[in-house]
Amino acid sequence: MRRPRAAARAEHRDPVPVTGRPARKQVLLRLDPAVHEALARWAADELRSTNAQVDYLLRRALREAGRLPSDARPPARRGRPPAE
Repeated sequence: MRRPRAAARAEHRDPVPVTGRPARKQVLLRLDPAVHEALARWAADELRSTNAQVDYLLRRALREAGRLPSDARPPARRGRPPAE
């Protein structure tokens, strides 16, 4: 049997203001399994994650079509983030 939940403490009652754009946007992408497998192999050949490969290909396609927004952030750097 579960205990009844306690009321939220004072520090959890007020919403946290969010400023600026979110760091990254999450998207659910449905792919044919064969396409996903080919994409994963291609990403591994180029030492990227599958997610980074999709990001790279989409940016390249947008740039070639002249549709890459000028305010688009550069792709995330590979490896460990720098120490603060």
